Amino acid sequence: QVQLVESGGGLVQAGGSLRLSCVVSGRTFGNYAMGWFRQAPGKEREFVAAISWSGSNIYYGDSVKSRFTISRDNAKNTVYLQMNSLKPEDTAVYYCAADEETIATVGASYDYWGQGTQVTVSS
Repeated sequence: QVQLVESGGGLVQAGGSLRLSCVVSGRTFGNYAMGWFRQAPGKEREFVAAISWSGSNIYYGDSVKSRFTISRDNAKNTVYLQMNSLKPEDTAVYYCAADEETIATVGASYDYWGQGTQVTVSS
């Protein structure tokens, strides 16, 4: 049983920063590509960032490029999302996900999901 647990969300003012973490347990973390997605109320799930198992390939959604950074520490079974220059439109529930096959930007490709962590950016 693979479990993903996100943390690090909260309330922050516009222009501020947060770092999300996602700890994976249950199987060898290094075998998975990892992704971050978000969903705001009334909106569809949006791709945020993804990183391959080795960290050599990284993708970002257009709305977060140059502001967010995804990274991973395979020794700690953890993937991170550093979010800088936050905007009110970044407000959403953020989910991490694990893909057994390959790095992907489409949510349907992912095999396991966390419960999500709320990020709220005030103006």
